[in-house]
Amino acid sequence: MGQLLRVQNFMVSSDGFGSGEGQSLERPFGHADPAQLAAWAGATAHWPGRTDGGGTMGLDDYFTRDFANNIGAEIMGRNKFGPQRGPWEDHEWQGWWGDVPPFHTPVFVLTHHPRPSFTLDDTTFHFLEATPAEALERARQAADGKDVRLGGGVATVRAFLDADLVDTLHVALAPVELGRGERLWDSPDDLLDRFHLEKVPSPSSGVVHHIYWRR
Repeated sequence: MGQLLRVQNFMVSSDGFGSGEGQSLERPFGHADPAQLAAWAGATAHWPGRTDGGGTMGLDDYFTRDFANNIGAEIMGRNKFGPQRGPWEDHEWQGWWGDVPPFHTPVFVLTHHPRPSFTLDDTTFHFLEATPAEALERARQAADGKDVRLGGGVATVRAFLDADLVDTLHVALAPVELGRGERLWDSPDDLLDRFHLEKVPSPSSGVVHHIYWRR
């Protein structure tokens, strides 16, 4: 199948929002509580931040483990990288993730404002002004034959869907309503013109995993 562009573990509310309004340094998801969207993943044994050796091993853990499976690069929008807008006034900001980001691959951040690349641990961040197709080509070159993960946020996923570049999506729909913010879809069925869809409820978390693959 070649190098796929995959959306992995993308979390949305039951009314279709991937983040709330009013993103800031203190609130990366705006008015939304990220714990409500991500509780299913944080409870699993393979959640990257887990240090106590516990966690669940069921369906939700399968998707947590699959996050990095055969991934060689990530593409993300600027709003996933940080809360700044406009020209980069603060190069000291190096993302939300601390000294050891969870990506362990090259990451390509889409932005209209140039910034030098930098490396934290085994993750190098590159900053691109590029179309979705151009960014995907750069990421595929860096991925060394592996797949590319499309990390978000919502506007970035929508842009790549609109360009018909996404091959598979895993969207975890959480049992919480946000009411406003950045909306991925009006209905999960919006993508059925191009994708097959299987909905798999998790009995332990209440999340419904939506698995899409190209028709």
